[in-house]
Amino acid sequence: MFRRTIGVAIGIAFAISQVFAQGFTATITGTVKDESGSVLPGALVTTKHTETGLTRTAVTDTSGSYSIPSLPVGAYEISAQQVGFKVELVRGIELVVAQQAVVNVTLQVGNVEQRVTVTGEAPLVNTTLASTSGLINENQIKDMPLNGRSFDQLLTLNAGTTNNSTNVLNGSWTGFSVDGKRTEANRFTINGIDYVGGNSTGLWASPSGVSGMLLGVEAVREYNVLQHSYGAEYGKRSGGQISIVTTSGTNGLHGDLFEFLRNSAFDARNFFDATIGTPPFKRHQFGGALGGPLKKDRMFLFGNY
Repeated sequence: MFRRTIGVAIGIAFAISQVFAQGFTATITGTVKDESGSVLPGALVTTKHTETGLTRTAVTDTSGSYSIPSLPVGAYEISAQQVGFKVELVRGIELVVAQQAVVNVTLQVGNVEQRVTVTGEAPLVNTTLASTSGLINENQIKDMPLNGRSFDQLLTLNAGTTNNSTNVLNGSWTGFSVDGKRTEANRFTINGIDYVGGNSTGLWASPSGVSGMLLGVEAVREYNVLQHSYGAEYGKRSGGQISIVTTSGTNGLHGDLFEFLRNSAFDARNFFDATIGTPPFKRHQFGGALGGPLKKDRMFLFGNY
């Protein structure tokens, strides 16, 4: 048991740098102009992931446009600079899974040693994509009550998504219908990789563990549900595309300990329990999570039990 626990911990804990794949990262695009509205080709645009220090750069083309794809979700700041202009720094940008955010920058005439700082916010509406999606964010996953702590239950927060577990092998695990599609038509990916869980040899596409649920709420940062009209980077199945992003380590140390207790001692007796008493029921769900830097801006660790 000890070796098994250590093996699971090692298997999930280490992440060196960042691993990118289509469908679960985000993209920042935009145009750099001067105060007169003229585009500025050759401007240097830099994005910085404030949680891990990851930086990416791009140079605007002849139309003043730039695009920086494959960005991990989280908080960002963007700087743009060009000879003869002040450096523009945009803060307060929060990227979510599968988002294409448009951040346009206007540079003011001045010296590159001068800096102008503005606080912006990338809209959650993807104006560059035709697909419709429903984001389940970190606050919802962590704060909303979940019977069994199975994060996929929040799928039903999206319009057109229903829980049809009662039709799946007597409800032995969870199943969802997205826009009327069958349960096995959905595709789950975790950090861009197909995720089939413990039922990989079964008929159903919804992943699940031996409990019939998807546990580990602390290990899931957010996930996105694409219902229809999604791009070519998705597919493989005709139903909903559920893109899950796991929690990762950052430059700051963070973690928690938890226990969720359900016990029949707290249950009220109903009418049918009058002769036999309250049926026994005991459930303890406990664990912890811890994340932080192994080497600042370079290597991070996150573990969840």
